[in-house]
Amino acid sequence: MAALYVARSANICQWASDVGLGKNIFKVGVCDGDPAVLLAKGMAGETDWKLLKQVETDLDEMTVLERLGKRQKQVDPTYYPRIKGELGLYKLTDTDVQRHIVLARALEGESERAPIRLKPVDYANYLISNALR
Repeated sequence: MAALYVARSANICQWASDVGLGKNIFKVGVCDGDPAVLLAKGMAGETDWKLLKQVETDLDEMTVLERLGKRQKQVDPTYYPRIKGELGLYKLTDTDVQRHIVLARALEGESERAPIRLKPVDYANYLISNALR
């Protein structure tokens, strides 16, 4: 089985913030085996990728990216020379993730008014849940 993973690079987030993309940039991908090995080799010119979450899936990478493309805007790698050719980088907004958490809490019957403090894992959960829909 393949592993669907979400990763984040501090250097890519800093660069994205500098060029106006915002600081919430995440890499979504599918690989056979352990994604930590793939991330250690480096992507988009950086080797500081941290694996946030992974789940087992039967889907291939193009199917996952297509499903995510229906809900989220992928960073176009042709516009930015630093990430040239790197697919699966997504720019997220806080409001999208907060809306997802509030809706999930409401469906589970929990309090919707509890304060939400977003962590990188919350963004990863959001991306994975949308990729598997």
